[in-house]
Amino acid sequence: MPFFWKPYKSDVTNFIDELRAKKPSLEQEQRDGRALLWDKQVDRQAQADFRTARVAQQPYVYQTKEH
Repeated sequence: MPFFWKPYKSDVTNFIDELRAKKPSLEQEQRDGRALLWDKQVDRQAQADFRTARVAQQPYVYQTKEH
């Protein structure tokens, strides 16, 4: 192995490193965005109520029911 060898860094890794250096608050902004949309408390009782109240859909939704 030559003396001037150094580990390979991809272009994507270099881009992400530069982006983090330019904008140090980026990771916290990402966490805030995730918390806004995904990190929610789930109400298990409400979910169970929604499941039990669900009305089954007929096989062909545009056909009227004939008795």
